[in-house]
Amino acid sequence: MTTELPSVCPLDCPDTCSLSVTVDDDRVVKVRGSDANPFTRGVLCNKVARYFPDFAHGENRVRYPRKRVGAKGEGAFERITWDEAIDIVHDRFRAAIDRYGPEAIMPLNYAGPHGMLMYASMDLRFFHKLGASLVNRRALCGGIKAEAYAGTYGDAPGMRPEQVANADLIVAWGNNVTFSNLHLMPQINEARRGRGAKVVVVDPRRVKVAEQADLHLALRPGTDVVLAFAVANELERTGGLDRDFISAHVKGFEPFMERARRFPVEKAADICGLPAADIRRFADLYRDTDRAIISIGNGLERNRNGGSGVRAVLALPALAGKFGRRGTGLVAGAGNAFPKTPARLGRPDLVPEGTRTINILDVGRHLTAEDIDPPLKALFVYNHNPVIVHPDQNLIRRGFEREDVFIVGCDVAMTDSLMYADVILPACTHFEYADLYPAYGHHHLQRAEPVIPPVGDSLPNTEIFRRLAERFGFDDPIFRASDAELMDDAVDGSDPRMKGIKGSELPLATALPMEFGGEEAIPFHNVFPGTPSGKVELDSAYLAEAYDEPVASYRPLRATHPLVLITPSSDKRITSTFGGLRWSDETPPLEMHPDDAAARGLRDGQWVRVWNERGEAHLPLAVTDEVRPGVCCSEKGAWLRTSDNMQTVSALAPATHADLCEGACFNDTRVEVAPCEVFAKAAE
Repeated sequence: MTTELPSVCPLDCPDTCSLSVTVDDDRVVKVRGSDANPFTRGVLCNKVARYFPDFAHGENRVRYPRKRVGAKGEGAFERITWDEAIDIVHDRFRAAIDRYGPEAIMPLNYAGPHGMLMYASMDLRFFHKLGASLVNRRALCGGIKAEAYAGTYGDAPGMRPEQVANADLIVAWGNNVTFSNLHLMPQINEARRGRGAKVVVVDPRRVKVAEQADLHLALRPGTDVVLAFAVANELERTGGLDRDFISAHVKGFEPFMERARRFPVEKAADICGLPAADIRRFADLYRDTDRAIISIGNGLERNRNGGSGVRAVLALPALAGKFGRRGTGLVAGAGNAFPKTPARLGRPDLVPEGTRTINILDVGRHLTAEDIDPPLKALFVYNHNPVIVHPDQNLIRRGFEREDVFIVGCDVAMTDSLMYADVILPACTHFEYADLYPAYGHHHLQRAEPVIPPVGDSLPNTEIFRRLAERFGFDDPIFRASDAELMDDAVDGSDPRMKGIKGSELPLATALPMEFGGEEAIPFHNVFPGTPSGKVELDSAYLAEAYDEPVASYRPLRATHPLVLITPSSDKRITSTFGGLRWSDETPPLEMHPDDAAARGLRDGQWVRVWNERGEAHLPLAVTDEVRPGVCCSEKGAWLRTSDNMQTVSALAPATHADLCEGACFNDTRVEVAPCEVFAKAAE
C-alpha cells in the first residue's frame, strides 16, 4: 500500500525543508518538497530528492551491530547483538575510566541530523553524567559566525528571510545561495522582478547567484574584514553614517572606526585583490539604498580572520541605520528565534566541576601526540564523519589507527570513519524516528514522526543512549525520558512563540512561525540586541573576555605555497552525508583560473596533484575563470573511495584556529599544483 506522509529534511543546511515522503511496503520510494513550511514552498534540492531513498535502503546502510575482527581501517567486521555491543562498550569504557578517569572518554560528534533530539539530548545527558571530556564541536563550522553574532547582537534574532523579497538591495556575503541556502533565491528573484532590486555577491568564486548579480566582488579569501572596513570607511567619508542611530543603539563606534580608517579604499583594494572602483560602487549602493539586506553565509568565517570578518560585516547595517522596518537589515541569527531550552534538554548541570573541553579540531593531534592528561583512550563517534570532514585528514587517520584507542562508531551509513571502529552501532535515519526541527536559516519550527519502521536492527540515537545509561546504572528518571518528553524539554512551551502548543504536540503537516508580539521579527522594531549594553556592540565586552578580541581586526597570513584552496558545497554535496552512495564515486574536479593553469603548463581535463606539507590530493583539472587568479576550488565532502591515494582535499587543510571559537580555518589552506605523474604515466 502506497502512502504519502509528512517529514522534514534534517541535513546540515539552513533551509530545513518540509518533505512529502512516498512510502510503499515500509520503504521510502520517493521524496518531494511539501508546502508545510511556507518558506521552503514545496521546493527541494536535487540531491535530497535523488539520494534519500537510497540513503535509507541502499547497500551502504548499516543495519546491524558489528564488532571489528580485522585491522583498523580494513573493514572486517562480524555481526553481533545489541546486548553484546552494549556490553563491549560498557566494559571498554569502564576499563578506560578505571585506569585514566572518565575524561579519557570523548564523544566525537557534530551535526549529522539537525533535529534537536538526535543532535543533543539523551546523548549529552549520558556523557555529562559519565564525566567524559566535553567537546567544542562548534569549532568545526558555524561557531565562529555564531560567536561573532552573539558578541555583536546578543541573543536577538535577525530578520525572517522572507523579507528579502521587500528589499531594494540584497548582499549575499559568503553565502553560496544556490547550493547552500536554496530557498533564498526565490526571495531574491521576487525582489528583482517586483522592485528592480540590485544584487551584490561577495565570494572568491563566481557562484551561480553571482552570474545574475549587478556586482560581484571576487575578493581574496580571508580579506572580508578589510572589505567591510573599507565600506565603513567610505560610509563615513561620504556622509553615509546614521549618526542618530549610532548614538542611540551602537556601542564601540570609535574603536571600530579607528580600525576601519586604517583601510581606505585603495589599500583595501590591494589587499582584497579588487578594483577600487568596485568597492566604491558597493559602498555607494549600500549608502543610497533605503531597504538593503545583507545575508551572511558561513564562507567568510573559515579563516584566521573569520570572526573579525563576520563582525565587520554585521557592523554595516548598524553604521548605516538600516534597521527598524521590513526589508532592511540582516538575515542572520535565525537560531535565536526559537524558545530553546538546552539546559533542560542536555542537562549540563550533570557535568562534574572542572571537566575539560577539547576542541574538535585538535582530536587528531591529541590522539597521535598524547599531549593531554589524561590521554584520549575511547571515542564515541556519532552524527559525524571526522575522517572526511576534519582538517589535516592524515593526522586524524593516524590517530584512528591506534589499537590502544577504543572507538565506537554509530551511524546510518558505513562511513570512512566507521572503518576504524571497534564496535559499530546502527542508527536510524530521520525517516525512522520522531524529532523537533528548528532551523538556522528561517523562523519556522517543525515536528516529524517516523514514516517507516527502523531498518534492520537500527535504533534512534535517543534509544541507544537510554540503553547505555541503563547499562551504566544511571537510574535517574531523566535517562528514561521518552522522545515526546524530550521534545517538551527541548523548547519552552510557556513561551508566547509556542502559542500554547507543547513541542511534542506540534501539528505534523505544518510549521509554526516564530512571532514576537504577534509579528515576525523585525530588529529594532520588536526585537532588540541581547548584549550586556542592550546595543549593537562593535566593541564587545563578551568577546573581549572570552577571546581577548574586543574589536574586529585583520591579520595577514604568511603562506609558504602560492595558491589558496577553498572547498565549498555543491549541487552534489552540502556535507559528506551522501558520499557513500553509488552516485558519489566521481572524483570532484579542481577548478583553476586560466592564468594560474598557464603559468604551470597545465591543461583542462588532465589529472593534477594538489599538495602541501600535510598531504596531496589527485584531482582532474577544470580550467575556468569562475575562480579568481590565485585561488583554486574543489567541493567538500567527497569520500576516500573517490581518491586513488586515499586522500581528499581535507588532507590539505590546516588544523589551526581562527580568532573566535578556536574555529576551523579551511580557507587558509595554501597549496601548489603540478601534473600528476601517476596518471601521466598511465596515459602513456
